[in-house]
Amino acid sequence: MSNTKLIIEERAANIGNFMVGRLLPFRQKRMVGPFIFIDHMGPVKMSEKDNLDVAMHPHIGISTLTFLFEGAIIHRDSIGTEIEITPGAVNWMTAGKGAVHTERTPERLRKSTKKLHGLQIWVALPLEEEQCEPSFAHVSADEIPSWEDDGVQFKLIAGKAFGKQSPVPVYSPLFFIEIKSSKTQTITIGEYLFGESALYILEGSITSEEHTYESKQLLVAKDSTLCSFEIAANSTIYIFGGEPFNEERFIEWNFVSSNKELIAQAKEDWKSHKFPAVPNETARIPLPEQRRFGRK
Repeated sequence: MSNTKLIIEERAANIGNFMVGRLLPFRQKRMVGPFIFIDHMGPVKMSEKDNLDVAMHPHIGISTLTFLFEGAIIHRDSIGTEIEITPGAVNWMTAGKGAVHTERTPERLRKSTKKLHGLQIWVALPLEEEQCEPSFAHVSADEIPSWEDDGVQFKLIAGKAFGKQSPVPVYSPLFFIEIKSSKTQTITIGEYLFGESALYILEGSITSEEHTYESKQLLVAKDSTLCSFEIAANSTIYIFGGEPFNEERFIEWNFVSSNKELIAQAKEDWKSHKFPAVPNETARIPLPEQRRFGRK
């Protein structure tokens, strides 16, 4: 990335019985466009005794995006959804004024060895949609726009770019792009990007201005329109971003809002069991001890 502003290393974080690599938020960069939270899950090999079990937990003010490279997760939510996500597909849950969900290893895999690897992302909602009705969308892998150009494979997972549009129902101008290259070559795509942008290296490396960056690094650009870099052979990267919001966003636990009072109310509602429940689920993650409000 010829205009790298900030380099963020993955940091270990615990999400219950599972360790992840946290990319956003970061103290020097709370958001990139509307993207406010990104976890890299795995890769991890799990035994027949180990399973992903994230009990009921609430969200407000965001859409959650789950994208897997390996494995499978059963998503259940208070909207009434129960669906298995597999590699290449997108689960997109818009919490709006409040939704609750769980994430578990599918029953068919619980007594066998398995792998899990993917990204979990929160996308903040624009001001006029922060309190919208909750909704859910599942987009299968074959619905994601995919194409190849001179040995480079592209996927437009969400948003708009390259004159294409993903079917994921986003609420503000953004992009989330996968790029894989079978050979070392220069990629210049700045003309297709807008707003803020960042580049995450999943596998392999990239070189920009005689600096080489390796996997598990997130590079935040100064100017998305100057996005040009050399990608090494057999590398996989993700570029995401979009138009930033005018209003500051606050984040506390699983709650995101431009209004601290809405977050305070959500905390009280969760403690008082006022959020809708997930059908056929009973276990709840309790509200953590006091945490400070995040800043954009």
